[in-house]
Amino acid sequence: MVRVLVPMETAAGETRVALVPDSVKRLVASGIEVRVERGAGSRANLSDAAYEAAGAILVGGDGSGYEGADVVARVQRPSPAEAERLPEGSTLIALLQPAATDDLAQRLAARGVTALALERVPRITRAQSMDVLSSQATVAGYKAVLVGAMELDKFLPMLTTAAGSIAPARTFVIGAGVAGLQAIATARRLGAIVSAFDIRAAAAEQVRSLGATFVASEVVSAAAETAGGYAREQAEEEQQRTLATIGGHLPSVDLVITTAQIPGRPAPRLITAEMVATMRPGSVIVDLAAETGGNCAVTRLGETVDVHGVKVMGPTNLPATAPLHASQMFSRNVLTLLQHLIKDGALTVDLEDEITGAMTLSPAAGAQRP
Repeated sequence: MVRVLVPMETAAGETRVALVPDSVKRLVASGIEVRVERGAGSRANLSDAAYEAAGAILVGGDGSGYEGADVVARVQRPSPAEAERLPEGSTLIALLQPAATDDLAQRLAARGVTALALERVPRITRAQSMDVLSSQATVAGYKAVLVGAMELDKFLPMLTTAAGSIAPARTFVIGAGVAGLQAIATARRLGAIVSAFDIRAAAAEQVRSLGATFVASEVVSAAAETAGGYAREQAEEEQQRTLATIGGHLPSVDLVITTAQIPGRPAPRLITAEMVATMRPGSVIVDLAAETGGNCAVTRLGETVDVHGVKVMGPTNLPATAPLHASQMFSRNVLTLLQHLIKDGALTVDLEDEITGAMTLSPAAGAQRP
């Protein structure tokens, strides 16, 4: 029997849980033993009783639940102490920050632990339901508009009142990936006039389908998109033309949501300090790329700074601010991955598989288990 452990998250500010009771119920029904540390779902308003009713075995936080675990499923990467608890030969599934410069991968490999980084789920059709980055980007895009609207000095929608009509705010979304498209949809639902920019030609139709205006640029082309659907890194001349397009549009908008990221690299710098100075005092920038360096030159991770009267926000881990739905989406991704790895009651970590192989951060000896 395969044993899966869901530990309590210990990273600061993390409120999500890797598996919710509904997913636990499905795993248990398929013959998998699921252990859940007491309180693991409490910050997402998921009670121990709900897990127990789903068939989970509740364990304490003293580390005893790790004994004999074949798979440890968590949201954030383990601390050094938590990494030491992982049983030899087990498999770790989590957001492992593959670009981090510490020795976690080596530490896990030395313990014979196979680490699967959820950031590395390949963008192929049969892996879509395992794509944690996309599901959590949906939450981040939605929340970015809400936190930006809270800081804005005006309403998003047009209002007709006894005191006269109020013009709608203008929202500009940079990057039309999953987070960007959700930000566009949310801002539109709230009544803003929305425009968006992306260097990928395919994004233009998606932007317009949501009722937003696509800010055209001569750098937009089919060649700007990688095989995985991400924007590729631009050459210096292309970057300058992109900056000119964005800079020309910023003075006319009130709320800016930036979402542009390149996997495995620092976020592209798309808003300079000089551009911020051209914006209307009272406007707001929400930089969703803050955790990978920021799309805006003046962004400070985890802070809101005032630059020439413009509020620039660098939020961290926005999905954790909607922990119930974020956990449900995360859990469905992990459930699908576990169903891919566990067949006929046996865990198979096949490094030749196009999904598993792409995700493997530290392959342990004997990772290809029958």
